[in-house]
Formats: sequence, C-alpha cells, structure tokens
Amino acid sequence: MMEAPEFSHIVKLSEIGSTPRTGTLSASAEERSKLAQRFDLPKITSLDASYSLLAGGDRISFTGRLESDLQQRCSVTGESFQVRLREPFDIAFVPKLEIEGTDEEIELTEDDCDVIEYEHGQLDLGEAIAQTLYLALAPFPRGPNADVVAQKILTSEEEAGPFGALAALKDKLT
Repeated sequence: MMEAPEFSHIVKLSEIGSTPRTGTLSASAEERSKLAQRFDLPKITSLDASYSLLAGGDRISFTGRLESDLQQRCSVTGESFQVRLREPFDIAFVPKLEIEGTDEEIELTEDDCDVIEYEHGQLDLGEAIAQTLYLALAPFPRGPNADVVAQKILTSEEEAGPFGALAALKDKLT
C-alpha cells in the first residue's frame, strides 16, 4: 500500500453537496517540514489555502487561493532566500480513467493541465494544494545576490557566448 502524502486532506464525494462547499486548509509544522524535504526547499514557514468545492456530474471543481511563505535556494549562489507565494488555483477532479495497455500515448489539451484524477470516491485536497505549490515555484530561482555574483563571473555578453572560451585561449597564445 502506498504511503499517504505529506499533506493529505481527504474529502469523500458523498460529503460534497449540490451547493458550493468552502473551507480553508493549513499545513502543520510537521507537514510543512516533510513537504520542504520532498520539494528540496530549505524551509516552508506557512502553507494555507482557502477553497471552494463544487460538484458538477463526475467533475468536481476545486478553486481558491494558495498562500505560502518559504525559502528557496538561489540557482546562481546556492544561498537561501525568502519567497512569498500568492497563487490562485482552478483544478478539476475527475474519475480515474482505466486505460488498457501502457504503451498507448495520451494527448493532453490545455484544459487537461489542471486536472487531477480521483478514485474510490475520495479527493485529496491537501495533495492538490501541495502540487499547486510545487508548480508555483520558480524553476531557476534567483536570490538577491545572484546579479552581483553573475557580474563577477561574466564581464560581458561576448565572454559568455559560445566563442568566449576560444577568445580567452587566443589571448593566451599571443
């Protein structure tokens, strides 16, 4: 059996009525610590979300706003720096598709990008929030000292180009 996600908050389909259900989720210190480890972050100070759930047939609309204060490592210097994320989300939970044969390619449309499958009549709102947090992170974060370090390393665009190293060797030959 698979281990439960770090920030799991299960809602059963039977708990969702025909009117919107609103609520908030906040990750505990232990959950934030485990998520920080999973996402290779130095620290997650806070992780909160306000949401609305609305059933529409097999498709459950999960909309709201994620707020998180965390630390990321600068991709240039490696130093940790503080980040404040405020991210709206609009996710659709749909029943898990049973696809025969794993070799078949599936083409996703733009509408499929914020879709999470559910099974056994349960939605994991916490894991959806965790995935939203991860997708909101900058893939190559730049801290406050990144430009200073980059200036010291690269003095001009020509030196950074593909022929910069060759030019440096040419100068050593003459």
